[in-house]
Amino acid sequence: MNTDRERQPPSERFAVQSITLDLHAEVAALRAESSPTKHGHRQKSLFKNGGRTIALFVMDVDASLPEHAAGGTVTVQPIEGEFMAVVEGKEQRLVPGQILIMRPRMRHSVRAITTSAFLLQVSLEADTTSP
Repeated sequence: MNTDRERQPPSERFAVQSITLDLHAEVAALRAESSPTKHGHRQKSLFKNGGRTIALFVMDVDASLPEHAAGGTVTVQPIEGEFMAVVEGKEQRLVPGQILIMRPRMRHSVRAITTSAFLLQVSLEADTTSP
């Protein structure tokens, strides 16, 4: 690994047949990075293959991700803290133990109510023709 980087390059991180991750350790490592947060949050792709991405986000209180949409099925799974997600204009409170699943192209935003962490998964290979 290049010693100028805080993280192993994605080409090395994703060059595995399988991987087991401790999400709480990954959250702690992400929070411990020395680089400043961008808009009150940090993110790290944990795995990427084909149209599937699994990313980890850590957020400060009141940090937010502005409204956007993804071309695939999206899941948001809180690991720590509390969030407010707005999906197509409807607010939904999210806490650990819950999972939000959205069809492709659903407009959504996320705001951290407390210091928080969540796992985001996007599958671009989702069937977008089903109701």
